[in-house]
Amino acid sequence: MVMLLALPSPITLPSFKKLNKMAIENELSFSDLLSIIKRRWMLMLGILILAILISIATALLMPSVYKSEGVISVEAQQIPKELVQTITAEKYNDELIDTIKQRVMSKDSLGQIIHKYSLFPHDVDANKSVAKMIKSISIVPMIKNKTADAWSNEKVTVAFTVGFEYTDQALTQKVANELVTLFLDENAKTRTKRAAETTGFFTGELTRLKTDLEGVENKVAAYKQAHANTLPEHMEMHMTMLQGLDSDIKEVDRDYKSTQEELRYLDVELTTSMQSKGVEAITASELDKTKAELERSLVLYKETHPTVRALKRKVELLEKAAQMPVTSKPIVTDVATDLAQAKIKTQIEAAKARLDSLSDQKKSLLAKISQLQSQVEQTPQVERGLFTLLRDYENAKTKYDEMKSKQVNAKISENLEIENKAERFSLLVAPEFPEARFKPQRKKIVMMGVATGVALALALAALLEMLDKRVRNVEVLTSIINMRPLTIVPYISTQAELKRNKNLTRNLMILSLISLLVLAIGAQLLLNR
Repeated sequence: MVMLLALPSPITLPSFKKLNKMAIENELSFSDLLSIIKRRWMLMLGILILAILISIATALLMPSVYKSEGVISVEAQQIPKELVQTITAEKYNDELIDTIKQRVMSKDSLGQIIHKYSLFPHDVDANKSVAKMIKSISIVPMIKNKTADAWSNEKVTVAFTVGFEYTDQALTQKVANELVTLFLDENAKTRTKRAAETTGFFTGELTRLKTDLEGVENKVAAYKQAHANTLPEHMEMHMTMLQGLDSDIKEVDRDYKSTQEELRYLDVELTTSMQSKGVEAITASELDKTKAELERSLVLYKETHPTVRALKRKVELLEKAAQMPVTSKPIVTDVATDLAQAKIKTQIEAAKARLDSLSDQKKSLLAKISQLQSQVEQTPQVERGLFTLLRDYENAKTKYDEMKSKQVNAKISENLEIENKAERFSLLVAPEFPEARFKPQRKKIVMMGVATGVALALALAALLEMLDKRVRNVEVLTSIINMRPLTIVPYISTQAELKRNKNLTRNLMILSLISLLVLAIGAQLLLNR
């Protein structure tokens, strides 16, 4: 269209840069947007169709990938854990799964599977094939709370899925089965091996602790043998023996005193017998000696004591003998008197021998008491050393008993693993033949292509409008020159332009029909694949 303007004279037009800025700052109305779409619809439609065609081609050219997966459950121990606790307890499940996963996903293990099923035949590099294999395997654990308490944060793995993705449906299921079998076999081998290693470790430790325990036992036995008479357990016996020896000494003292009294009595009897026979004269010195002995006895004993009474009788006899005249003493030889004196002398000798024996016996008893007292005094020191050895023995015995218990439990656990009665992996859901395609999601790809085409079309139209500097409506022109145009003359197309536009429209219609046909065929292919 052509706009006629009434311009004042003179007028200063703004610069081109200012014109562009003023045109951009003018707000677009709905009619302006329709005008832009009308001008750019062919370009926008072409971009949209191209984006859709590219998305359809991409979806159709991408190979179909299928996925087959199996579910492996972690079964609880069959025998109650209150009776038998296995080595591979619940808390080791996650660690065990990771260990088995590392072994199954190793380069050698995956390389054997790739070679067995001829996977990724186009890859020359084995490392590249293994990398693709690792990306195609998925292992997802199923975790739940160990207890029914909703606030408990302690989790436990109860099962996990093992999946494999590949372009061939049959191979996908076979490889998934192979992976599941590897997990089950590796679990049995790992658990059995761990239980056997644990049993071996405890057995070795038990042997070492048994040697240590026997060494301590030998030390205790040698120590007891070296201090057999001063051991703490003999203390009570020694005290009893001391009390017995003390009683024996008192008994010996009583016998000794009694023998002394008997000896004194026999001495008096012998003196009396000799006086009656007149064998010898009683001198004043003997009387004085007897009186002195009587005085000493009175200091030690009472008047009623037998020794005191015997000495008093002897003094009386000596005094009577001293008062009698010597010439008046009859000299009579009597055989009976001689026999009585001989008997008394024999008794005196026997009493003296008994005194010597009692004295020796007392010395022996005192020596035994001294020895026992020495042993009793040494007992605390011996007890201290023995206590140290016994403490070492108890510690060694405790360690040995604990290790013995662990070794027994480890052996039971090993037997449970061998008999497959402990915690184990079991196949809950076997990998099935993948009927449906796992990826790519062709419908989503086409929908994304449509959305991308619309966005690109709008963005390109907006960019072209921004780059186009022409003034297209009255409002923009008025805002630029601050004047309203007098009239608007529409654009008059020539015959050549009309023909060219007609041909262009026809060609675009044909292209649109072809594009629609291609889109329909592509959509049908997507639905069928």
